[in-house]
Amino acid sequence: MGLTHITVALSNLRADRIAFEGEFLVDTGGIDCLAPAKALVAAGIDIEGKDVYELANGALVEYPYGFARVLFMGAETVGKVIFGPDDCEPLLGVVALESTGIGVDPVSHTLKRMAAKPLK
Repeated sequence: MGLTHITVALSNLRADRIAFEGEFLVDTGGIDCLAPAKALVAAGIDIEGKDVYELANGALVEYPYGFARVLFMGAETVGKVIFGPDDCEPLLGVVALESTGIGVDPVSHTLKRMAAKPLK
């Protein structure tokens, strides 16, 4: 898919702090969301654990993760967010997309809301 960016806001589960908002690359090859660690800490998102991730170049790296409210296109979900390097490009993973019922049109590279989320 081509490069698609969208404005996303990440906040802690209590929504009691100012959210981190930025332009995120829509990454249909990535499962979780990723954002700069310093921005997630400032938004009050807590580290819950660590996981090993495979980068696009095949390298394996361990990153801490937490859980956040993910808001984009008028939709909201809760998802796992990786505490990435402070200079990283934020990524919106496929779990957040699918849980909000938003998909990517492979021809136009635009995001579209599904008429209904499959429950079968």
